[in-house]
Amino acid sequence: TVQEGKTEGPFPISIAMYGDGAANQGQIWEAANMSNLPVENNHYGMGTSVARHSSNTQYYTQGGRVIPGIRMDGMDYLSVRDGMKWAKEFVSKGQPLFVEIVTYRYHGHSMSDPGITYRGKDEVKTMRETKDCIKLTQRRILEAGWASESELKERERAIKEEVAQEVELARAMPLPAEE
Repeated sequence: TVQEGKTEGPFPISIAMYGDGAANQGQIWEAANMSNLPVENNHYGMGTSVARHSSNTQYYTQGGRVIPGIRMDGMDYLSVRDGMKWAKEFVSKGQPLFVEIVTYRYHGHSMSDPGITYRGKDEVKTMRETKDCIKLTQRRILEAGWASESELKERERAIKEEVAQEVELARAMPLPAEE
């Protein structure tokens, strides 16, 4: 880590990530003294909306005057890429930083969470239609003229086929030996 004077390698910084459900816990402050702290804010800590479990829903401001923070649109690849480049440069100077990455979880938090008991199906549908990161990237590619709609559909089909083949290969593999 930078704090220890070790700055070799492609990422000479420490990054600790946590979700919005953990944002108000004391160990976050302890870790904040040593690293860059991205919080993934997907609007629901487990099954509770951030508005119900936090008095401050702008997690990037939790450091107050002590630890600065920035917020990124986690549904926008370019926002996260550029924001994390900036964050890396900032923390490489030895100062911690809160980074809030605002995203959305389409499904439940776990196998036992259907994801629709604490939010409506319309909310999930609206987010998919208006904020989906893949659709945003596809729109940008089309608008820039880098590919046609048919080329994107063909690429998506090929990727799905490749994933299905890899899943089948994985399922056919023997289980690892018990230790």
